[in-house]
Amino acid sequence: MSDQWKRMSKALRSAGHDLVPVKENLIDAIWTDCPQRPCKPLITLDMSYTGVSWRDKIVALRSKMAERKVLWFVVTALDEVAWLFNLRGSDVEYNPVFFAYAVIGMNTIRLFIDGDRMMDPAVREHLQLDSTLEPEFKIQVMPYGSILSELQAVGAGLSPKEKVWLSDKASYALTEAIPKAYRYLTPYTPICIAKAVKNASETEGMRRAHIKDAVALCELFNWLEKEVPKGTVTEIIAADKAEEFRSQQKDFVELSFATISSTGPNGAIIHYKPVPETNRTLSVNEIYLLDSGAQYKDGTTDVTRTMHFGTPSAYEKECFTYVLKGHIAVSAAIFPNGTKGHLLDSFARSALWDCGLDYLHGTGHGVGSFLNVHEGPCGISYKTFADEPLEAGMIVSDEPGYYEDGSFGIRIENVVLVIPAETKYNFKNRGSLTFEPLTLVPIQSKMIEVNLLTQKECDWVNDYHQKCREVVGAELERQGRHEALRWLIQETEPLTRVQ
Repeated sequence: MSDQWKRMSKALRSAGHDLVPVKENLIDAIWTDCPQRPCKPLITLDMSYTGVSWRDKIVALRSKMAERKVLWFVVTALDEVAWLFNLRGSDVEYNPVFFAYAVIGMNTIRLFIDGDRMMDPAVREHLQLDSTLEPEFKIQVMPYGSILSELQAVGAGLSPKEKVWLSDKASYALTEAIPKAYRYLTPYTPICIAKAVKNASETEGMRRAHIKDAVALCELFNWLEKEVPKGTVTEIIAADKAEEFRSQQKDFVELSFATISSTGPNGAIIHYKPVPETNRTLSVNEIYLLDSGAQYKDGTTDVTRTMHFGTPSAYEKECFTYVLKGHIAVSAAIFPNGTKGHLLDSFARSALWDCGLDYLHGTGHGVGSFLNVHEGPCGISYKTFADEPLEAGMIVSDEPGYYEDGSFGIRIENVVLVIPAETKYNFKNRGSLTFEPLTLVPIQSKMIEVNLLTQKECDWVNDYHQKCREVVGAELERQGRHEALRWLIQETEPLTRVQ
């Protein structure tokens, strides 16, 4: 990435060293049995999923280029290429993207992609490759490997003041193909920003995906409650069972990341993935944390629930409740339009901070629409101030946690949609925003120390559970999953505070 190159080069230079680009990939020189780059078939998405045609996306991109007086735009991020052309692939595990670049001119479109996947009649029709189109929408398909020489040719043909727009995260080689005077680099591209704001079709798709996901998890947690006491369920078995239930849902494609299925001390390892050497058996004496998600054709999910299959200790309940208070503080937050996500990060920590506790990861990340489960340009994290302001239609995660090394881990994660908020006043006519949870999976009541919640927080949990019961209950009923429905009803009983 050229921004990383810059930073590293500067650091080395100050220590008397030079970072030197080499044409030949040194890894390739020694990696003799290197597998072929994946080149799997593509999936075309019609307007019912995307809400906007690829042609209209190109028109919108060109108007952003015109605003900045830029002649060329180079699309280097795989999810941006996929989003722009309303295509998906499976070249990268868990991410429905494919290896490609695109170069968009004011009246040309070049797509750099390998393989015979462009011969697929559905893809040809989707991109209108065999139709007589206005020249500015005619897509020239070129070999993936020719991007560098094509960009060098573009760079060589520029007149003074003409610019080429690239992400500052494009590779150093591609960036250097354009002479410095002609480069226009930004941390976030107009595609990245447009992709983050979901339209009505994408939002509806995300809602549907999260309902299906909730059905699968109700099935899983109902199954776990019966099986865990037998002592036969390991972290890997639980993860596989979660995938099995998800794969029964309509339009399931694959998981959205490697499942974090962790019990007891393994739960304290934030990006844990069970492998045979660490695979622990779930028990009625330990906290179990499951962070998992899926890619459906209509949306991407990412959800974490933390549960106990026996009787949690007072301390475990206390910690869980502080995490829940933080989760609610973000989810129920009302904030002015134009607020950046990092400002909400401390909302999630306040209850933990009050007791001298904290967690060492960010609170939320952007989520793609049947795309990468982590995407920019927005998020909720103290680690960056370079995030873009939140706006209605953006989708992020809300996932505070607490981890005690060698003992347990707690995280409560929903995917939430940014929506307009109704407020009593409207300072400087700015308008306000809040969140609506898309994830609809019960939060285990047994883990909640109800008297640590305020009445407002207690109401939030009860309203959330009521929505889970109504929306997911109807879908469980429709799918004839009666046992999981009984589990859902039992898990969504209202909480009451002792006055």
